[in-house]
Amino acid sequence: MTTTLDSPRRKASAYLYRKPKLRLGILLSAPMLWLGLAYLGALAALFVTAFWSTDVFTGQVVTEWSLNNFLTLFSDAVYRTITLRTVGIAALVTVVTAIIAFPMAFYMAKFASPRARRLLVIAVMTPLWASYLVKAYAWRTMLSGNGVLHWLLNPFGLDTPGYGVLATVITLSYLWLPYMILPIYAGLERLPNSLVDAASDLGARPFRTFRSVVLPVTFPAVVAGSIFTFSLSLGDYIAVKIVGGTSQMLGNVVYDNIGAANNLPFAATVATVPVVIMLAYLAAVRRTGALDNL
Repeated sequence: MTTTLDSPRRKASAYLYRKPKLRLGILLSAPMLWLGLAYLGALAALFVTAFWSTDVFTGQVVTEWSLNNFLTLFSDAVYRTITLRTVGIAALVTVVTAIIAFPMAFYMAKFASPRARRLLVIAVMTPLWASYLVKAYAWRTMLSGNGVLHWLLNPFGLDTPGYGVLATVITLSYLWLPYMILPIYAGLERLPNSLVDAASDLGARPFRTFRSVVLPVTFPAVVAGSIFTFSLSLGDYIAVKIVGGTSQMLGNVVYDNIGAANNLPFAATVATVPVVIMLAYLAAVRRTGALDNL
């Protein structure tokens, strides 16, 4: 007679206990399957569609392989300008958010009391709970000719930047700032205070301490934050529609070709550009070894 200890369930449990890698593989099988089908499958379909074309008379997708979309994308000066503008805006947003985020994160990690630290973390995360559109339109109102910024700058003889590339950078920097603050804050929390004290005892000035001690330790955290801000800015198309004026980014080209132009293959071709740029960026970051310490 089979005892409880000899039941199939007990045997399977004991076997999986002895095989931790197999147990981990079974646990990850469902999410990895979903990742493969929903994400990697969608990317594969995107890349395949980029090589197709659209019949100019019927508007139907022609499933014949061709490089015409890529030739149009790289030979047209307008698309090259939009690509450079998109990369420039994403890079500038990343730099601006890093400059603003570092002192804020440093104060939170090294000077604020535990109670104030918790409150500051909540304050940083609170804007993430608000609607993207509400925040973007709030900046549109502030950047307008009769907005808050005009009221503040007018006494000094200055005016608001209006709508355009600068307004897009300001809006995106505000939107993605928490994604830079939180990784840097986490990295600074791992920085031992004894290292900073030792640098000071050895006669290092504040800038030397920052350059030789603080920055190397927190560099992986800055890289992690830059991945978020750079990729999110690279694929954004809503903020530039709201505050960008006549400026366009790659996301706007994708949106217009899906909607008004009804040219899905060319939209897929344009959409591959941010993906390739991010893959190249991640490869460059990986070569520096920064991701190994995250």
